[in-house]
Amino acid sequence: MARRTLATEPLPAPVFTVDVAYPEVSHWRGLVEAGDWAALAEALHGLADANDRAFAVATVGDFPNSENLFREIAFRHPADTLSRVLLAWRHINIGSAARTAARARHVSTAQFAVFHDHLRQAEQLLIDVTAREPENYLAWAARLPTAMGLELGQSEARRRYARLAEHQPNLLAAQRSLLQQLCPKWGGSWEDVQSFTRQSVGAAPPGSPTGVLIAEWHLERWLEFRDGGDGERQGPAYLRQPEVHQEIVDAAAWSVLNPAFERRLGWVSLHNTFAAAFSLIGDLPRAAEHFRAVGNLASRWPWAYFGDPAAAFERHRAAALAKG
Repeated sequence: MARRTLATEPLPAPVFTVDVAYPEVSHWRGLVEAGDWAALAEALHGLADANDRAFAVATVGDFPNSENLFREIAFRHPADTLSRVLLAWRHINIGSAARTAARARHVSTAQFAVFHDHLRQAEQLLIDVTAREPENYLAWAARLPTAMGLELGQSEARRRYARLAEHQPNLLAAQRSLLQQLCPKWGGSWEDVQSFTRQSVGAAPPGSPTGVLIAEWHLERWLEFRDGGDGERQGPAYLRQPEVHQEIVDAAAWSVLNPAFERRLGWVSLHNTFAAAFSLIGDLPRAAEHFRAVGNLASRWPWAYFGDPAAAFERHRAAALAKG
């Protein structure tokens, strides 16, 4: 089959809607809108893979107005912990939307007040769940972003992650949260990030999505250089160091390019992350491999780090496919 070229056929626009990548999401959305809690709970409890379940509760907890259903079930059925975890995620997402992704200096006092109020409500729900079910890794995973947003510190974040890891040591959503917490911008250090990331990847089996942590760590470091005084020069130079480049190559080969890798819920963001890293490095053939894997399926992160996510995806995809 002839390879598509920009000259003969325009590339399709990127699609960020999760329902397109994961049809299950449309089904869950319909159940929430219909108020069919029994069917929704059955669907979520039926997900056997821990990473799938973590992706599902965070996604369902982002549906507009879903808090009405979750709050009703939590009130009517005090022993139902799933409804409380979902309601907590809804509070986290509402609060995060109010805060926005802007730097702290650009967030108003009123925005922070709304953000912290919703995080505190989420915390109360999750404290109750983890007290009753210490093994509930979904609740512990949600307590990592609340710890970060409420600025509870490195020790508390590590404590929460350790409680979760007793039951689910390879939960990507939790690992991503702790990676962010360990960054210098949240009071950690690059040594902490490096140690945690390499330890997590080393403990996971081949084909695990955990491998993306290597690319995310190095992208976070690139971001710090970019936002510094000479970022346009230092950021790419950091990623192009032979040892950094090779570590990302090895991580991709070990995880998403490994024959054992499965395209489960959340797989699109993994390839997008590697595509972004290789694009910045200038390794366009490898970036192209990941762009071809996703087609026009895009994830908002990490492309939001580049400004307009759609424009960034299109620009880097075009460059990679032209060379790769």
